[in-house]
Amino acid sequence: MATLLTARDLSKTYATHTLFTGVALSLSEGDRLGLIGPNGSGKSTLVKILAGLVEPDEGEITRRKQLHIAYVDQEDTFDEGATPMSVVLAELGEEKPGTALNAQTRAAISLSNLGFTVLDQPVSTLSGGWKKRLSIACALAHEPDILMLDEPTNHLDLEGVLWLESFVRQAPMAMVFITHDRVFLDRMAKRVVELSRAYPDGLFEVRGNYSEFVRRKDEFLDAQATQQTALGGKVRRDTAWLKQGIQGRQTRNKTQVAAAEDRLGDFKATVLRNKAPKQTSAIDFQATERKTNKLLAAHHLTKTMGGKLLFDGLDLKLSPGMRLGLLGPNGSGKTTLLRLLTGELRPDSGSVKPAPELRIVNFTQHREDLNPTMCLREALCPAGDTVEYRGKPVHVAGWARKFLFDPSKFNVSVGDLSGGEQARILIANLMLKPADVLILDEPTNDLDIPSLEVLEQALTEFPGAIVLVTHDRFMLDRLSTELIALDGAGKTKRYMSYAQWQDDRARKEAASETAEASTVKQKKPAASITSTGSNSSRKLSYKLQRELDQMQDAILKAEAEHEALHDLAADPAVIADRTRHEEVCHQLTQAQTRVEQLYERWEELESIR
Repeated sequence: MATLLTARDLSKTYATHTLFTGVALSLSEGDRLGLIGPNGSGKSTLVKILAGLVEPDEGEITRRKQLHIAYVDQEDTFDEGATPMSVVLAELGEEKPGTALNAQTRAAISLSNLGFTVLDQPVSTLSGGWKKRLSIACALAHEPDILMLDEPTNHLDLEGVLWLESFVRQAPMAMVFITHDRVFLDRMAKRVVELSRAYPDGLFEVRGNYSEFVRRKDEFLDAQATQQTALGGKVRRDTAWLKQGIQGRQTRNKTQVAAAEDRLGDFKATVLRNKAPKQTSAIDFQATERKTNKLLAAHHLTKTMGGKLLFDGLDLKLSPGMRLGLLGPNGSGKTTLLRLLTGELRPDSGSVKPAPELRIVNFTQHREDLNPTMCLREALCPAGDTVEYRGKPVHVAGWARKFLFDPSKFNVSVGDLSGGEQARILIANLMLKPADVLILDEPTNDLDIPSLEVLEQALTEFPGAIVLVTHDRFMLDRLSTELIALDGAGKTKRYMSYAQWQDDRARKEAASETAEASTVKQKKPAASITSTGSNSSRKLSYKLQRELDQMQDAILKAEAEHEALHDLAADPAVIADRTRHEEVCHQLTQAQTRVEQLYERWEELESIR
């Protein structure tokens, strides 16, 4: 593959904060480079430097002649009253004339390739996923050789992320994407680069997907820890030797002293690098340790918003140890359901019954609880100098450091902090409140991978119930003991794992494609068919009629078995026994399949009758 871009010895410092030094990187045709790293490591700055939007303090970049690079920011912002066509035309207006196609045609082609059929609708009516598509359409209109995407999966629902994967898979240009979506990295990346002070050169590069990167990274960090131990032993011997008396000093030579000083420098640098991966937020939610088996029960919930039926007759129960994941496209009612469970909204019909004095802690994706004009210190500690955590006072400076905040930033306004820093403030505040139930609406937005891993571990160890909405498929798959999918048209369906939902989605897509092909085939002219041999007058045989007569009883029995297994799977005693819980979940999946098969058979028999 031909090299498109080569960067050498890049360094960048803002004020007194050095982001990175001596970074070297290259991009080739067909590249799919995933760039990761802790918040504040300089990922976005590095990509902007590569794209030519920001100048490095030091270093050089060699680009192929007439190389076109397009950069898509993580925030999708558009002018008031804009339409998809006007947005792309405004983007192209900055280009020099003389291209083969006029701007109008190029804009239309770019939008069409991204799935836009209505080009004059207000951008304000678009979902987050379609706004991201529009940003990418603006970039593609420039016909780039390299497309750089900064946090492209942020604020997308699962459908949007799956579409983005399909786009990345088929796009012809080289790509660089900054993302914390580990499943996206695993599926899309051909190379993964982590920007971090944990490595001698400031970054660590692996050719392969994210799984391969994790394996190689662990090997490297283990070797670096072993190196620290070996260097530590040599430094101790050097120190003892340097402290010898006059007689010893007379026999020393300058070369030995210089070698000892070099080893000491290497040891200190290795210690600092090995500390870097451990600098993560200390996330640990408080539980009330309530012994109640049933924390919250919702019966036959129905809710319509803006004339749209979101769900109808939905039942759910929350018990200690249960981790319920919610799936569905944007606008399907996930956040509305969370607001019903917290009592913020009332259902059109049905009821939500919490246990007496139930404590619910709620994380909202829009961060309404954060005052952007408040300084960091006030946001972490509204009154006094201490917060109370697990019954003990903790000084605000120590509390801040738990979430990787330097007390020197105490006077910075919340509105001037990064999205990841704002998310850490919310998590810090939630940790001060003992909870029976955690309601988490997109808690992973803007968090780096180390913070995501710590959050996952904290949620795994939380003994209460959790209701989780997230586009982070890795977290959803690891944490959820049960999933409810909302289709946005009033229907809901339960799954025992994310993989089961994926399989069901794939089956539905295949069935839809088959139905479309069948429809097209039926529309084609066909030879006339005589009535001889026609089965249009089919009737049920005695055996089939008897099967149909018994179908309702069979369905009722299968649904009762499914309900019993569902309750058993939510039993804390069963959840505590991993082998037993897996067995019950397997039985529950089989029961769900049995119910679906019976309904399909019923419809088939009814269509014949």
